[in-house]
Amino acid sequence: MTDVNDDVREDAPAGRELLRVEGVTKSFPGVRALDGVDLSLRAGEVHVLLGENGAGKSTLIKLLSGAHRPDAGRILAAPGPATGPPGNPAAPGPALGPITGPAADPRADRRSASRAALHEVHIRSAQDAERLGIATIYQEFNLVPRLTVAENIFLGRQPRTALGLIDRKTMRVRAAELLRRVRLDVSPDTPVAELGIARLQMVEIAKALSLRARVLIMDEPTAVLTSEEVETLFTIVRELRADGVGIIFITHHLEEIGALGDRVTVLRDGRSVAEVPAGTDQDELIRLMVGRDIAEQYPRQRPDEPGAPLLRVRGLTRHGPNGTPVFADIGFEVRAGEVVGLAGLVGAGRTEVARAIFGVDRPDAGTVEIDGQALAPGDVRAAMRAGLGLVPEDRKGQGLVLDASLQDNLTLARLDRDTRGGLVDRRAQRRAAADVAAQLKVRMSGLGQHARTLSGGNQQKVVIGKWLLADSRLLILDEPTRGIDVGAKVEIYQLVNELTAAGRAVLMISSDLPEVLGMSDRVLVMAQGRLAGELRGDEATQDAVMELAVRPADGASGPHRTTNESAMEGSDDR
Repeated sequence: MTDVNDDVREDAPAGRELLRVEGVTKSFPGVRALDGVDLSLRAGEVHVLLGENGAGKSTLIKLLSGAHRPDAGRILAAPGPATGPPGNPAAPGPALGPITGPAADPRADRRSASRAALHEVHIRSAQDAERLGIATIYQEFNLVPRLTVAENIFLGRQPRTALGLIDRKTMRVRAAELLRRVRLDVSPDTPVAELGIARLQMVEIAKALSLRARVLIMDEPTAVLTSEEVETLFTIVRELRADGVGIIFITHHLEEIGALGDRVTVLRDGRSVAEVPAGTDQDELIRLMVGRDIAEQYPRQRPDEPGAPLLRVRGLTRHGPNGTPVFADIGFEVRAGEVVGLAGLVGAGRTEVARAIFGVDRPDAGTVEIDGQALAPGDVRAAMRAGLGLVPEDRKGQGLVLDASLQDNLTLARLDRDTRGGLVDRRAQRRAAADVAAQLKVRMSGLGQHARTLSGGNQQKVVIGKWLLADSRLLILDEPTRGIDVGAKVEIYQLVNELTAAGRAVLMISSDLPEVLGMSDRVLVMAQGRLAGELRGDEATQDAVMELAVRPADGASGPHRTTNESAMEGSDDR
């Protein structure tokens, strides 16, 4: 990265505004998403945008990126950054320093831009936003799976030869430099379809850097990253801030605000209710966000004594296409009234085990029993009839029919029950859907609203509500609160308490270790496709979990051994 810090920070970060939003409103049918929102962004700062799901954060960034237009209010911005040479929009520009090859001096361009007055702008498209130097990284990646990393980074802006042909060599060289800047060790020629979620996030960041953005909007960028990847991301963000880039950073992880942010704007019910320093106490941030005090972040009500086993897994094993075990010899029990956490590092095999239990993937060996009755392997319908429900990690891709109504989504898992003589009883469906939506406090304009238009937290409530209406006795929750604000999290935790108090059970998979520790009665830890151990609630600490999570697969204590006993009662290792 070009070293421009000493010269640029004399002007750019010293309170100069890059962007200002004044009194912006936006309504959709039945919903006022934004109601007089104000926001400002300075060069060289990280401005955190905080709020519950449905508070208006996504709508605001869509206004700034050209996806929506405001109904009232105005957006002001400094003049856009210089562009590359004519006919070569992918050429390096000044806003983030040169990528490779010669370029104009970025210092003069940054200083003149920082001194320029704001003027009202009308952002009608993504191209308008790009011309203003605004780039957005959404939660849902805008990448084409069949194209390579380099092709995705420069999609629509490919460098051209003198004959007007795509200059693939130059494109690969520039893509490689961008990938180095985001610490992503993949070839520019790698198809995006071969990358995991965390690497896709880094490709999106590289794509934003290629736009020479002066304003970078990041929507929940850490939601799918490991702690090491989060640190890498934070390093990149700090470098951009030092280069005079203004960053709007959306997160639900309150601990990230003090570590990275400078200012915080809090949205609630479509209004900007406060602007506070990033060092503001977390309890105060929560109060501003939800409009009330939350006494306990993890309000688990643990049973005095769990009931009989609802789920018993024995020797579950599945191999990948090359014969390497995805997971091996998995065995454990979940009892009525219990929350059992399944912890481990990314890639440990937790989601794969959940999919095999629910019948999505067929295991190569082992059994799954509900109330002592073995389930047919690889049979989702059998799992549902037995009382299993799965809230998947990818709620949009696997948990919802996005373009269907909330009523259809909520009643999807009980369609057989609502069908008589080949006809669906829509009145019964409507009553049931209305009842569970009210119970879960789903924010909606009506049961006819499409699932796609809900906030992340309300979408997750709909996925859970689907299984409540199906009378599931054991819920598998895979990353149940990812991308959800603290208020919605507590509502989901309270729902978990209600389920277990009624004699149901929960198997919770989460990469949020405090969540696992705070809500689990027992914690199972996976490492490299095997169960490394089990910890009781009173002995489960972050250190104890991590010690098991990093244990080698051929550890001396065996795959199921814990500090005290086996991860499954009655196993041979006990």
